[in-house]
Amino acid sequence: MAYSVNTPAGKVVQGIISDLPGLMAVAVVDTGSGMSLASHSNAPGINPDTAAAYNTEVVKQKQKAMTALKLTDETIEDILISLSSQIHLIKLNSSGTKFIYLVVSIKDTNLAIAREVLRNHVDTIN
Repeated sequence: MAYSVNTPAGKVVQGIISDLPGLMAVAVVDTGSGMSLASHSNAPGINPDTAAAYNTEVVKQKQKAMTALKLTDETIEDILISLSSQIHLIKLNSSGTKFIYLVVSIKDTNLAIAREVLRNHVDTIN
């Protein structure tokens, strides 16, 4: 475990683990730096801290694309990446300064449930 329940980010990670006990990995990430503020993995092959840095670039590139397309009235709700056996979800907080990165198994977790869990926790990381 790479989190402390004494921090807001750690409390979010603990809450998500409680709501989705079968998750593969989760991290709360600072969008500006790409640093993981708290993380946890149940899958030995997934390092959520490393993934945090790369997924920060995904978020930043999407924000640049939205600016180039002049989508000024739009905000990113979430970013979904579907792999053959995994769902990767990135959910930004309302200010866009932090996000939750979640990895779940396609066969074990319903996408709607995963999105709802993130929606319930994301605004506590402002």
